[in-house]
Amino acid sequence: MPMDEPFCYTSVLGQERAKKMVRRALAAGRLPHAFLFRGPAGVGKRLFARGLAAALNCRGGLPNGLPGKACGECLSCRKLKSGNHPDFLVIEAEKGAIKIDQVREMSRAITYPPYESPYRVVVMRDVHAMQAAAANSLLKTLEEPPPGNILILTAEASREVLPTIVSRCQTLPFLPLAEADTLVIIKRLLPEIDEETARLLAHFSDGSPGRALVLHRYDMIPLLRRLLAALAASANSPAGAVLALLPLAKEISEQTLNDEEIGEQKDNLPLFLELLRAALAAPLFADGEYLLAGSSPGLSFGSFSSREVSGRLRHIDTALRQLARNCNRALVCEVLLLRLASLP
Repeated sequence: MPMDEPFCYTSVLGQERAKKMVRRALAAGRLPHAFLFRGPAGVGKRLFARGLAAALNCRGGLPNGLPGKACGECLSCRKLKSGNHPDFLVIEAEKGAIKIDQVREMSRAITYPPYESPYRVVVMRDVHAMQAAAANSLLKTLEEPPPGNILILTAEASREVLPTIVSRCQTLPFLPLAEADTLVIIKRLLPEIDEETARLLAHFSDGSPGRALVLHRYDMIPLLRRLLAALAASANSPAGAVLALLPLAKEISEQTLNDEEIGEQKDNLPLFLELLRAALAAPLFADGEYLLAGSSPGLSFGSFSSREVSGRLRHIDTALRQLARNCNRALVCEVLLLRLASLP
């Protein structure tokens, strides 16, 4: 963990409403037994959960013995930083789903008192991916967990969570970060990248540093630059554009990633097409135009009319719908790029 990475939940960038709700609960001594952190992927829910666990169990001489802020230096904090705290448990989806055996094992584990801390904090990630049997098994534990246990469930805002689970938790809303905050985080996590790339990642991440890391890890910005350059050159050389676009279509159609968090292959093509959509839409907005007009030739789409840009966006939306229907990926990408280039 970088030395300057936030450790206490109070130092996590953004999420002011969630911080305020937690501070109020701590000040009133009415900490709920279960939280539901709900918001977009990659905006800090996991970091916030660890920061809250650190604050609850810090031994750094807090006033009146009340939890509130982590020192980062005591034994408890050091164990959390190293990932070896016995009273901090993380349950993650296995092959895309949280299973009933995982829930049962967690329920048995929390029947025992915390090993060495005032609270055992259990983080259950992506509960929207929980199997029905696992969700039903969790309900009793959520309603009345053994003393000394705090459950933190995380879920994406766009995914449904069972109302019976929501009703048993205090929901904390997590929102996309401001672009300036996203840029700060990107520079801290990726100190080797240049300023222009960092700004592009921040702009196209939709307020999600996690999304920005995926864009960087799989070189989507360089791929986007190559594609935009080929599209911009297509008007002058249609035949040359075909030769340039078809290999790109193949490369784009193979956009997948090995998601270490869920241990399986995850389709990354829709994410790239959403990135392309945002890039093509940028000239419609004054504050985004500079992002496409950098030092590389052919990246400015300022010569396109609003009608032309809107037509290209519709082509991308069509491609996304086709992918959702499991149409042939390679063919979808080839047709899309030829349409974007206005080729017959």
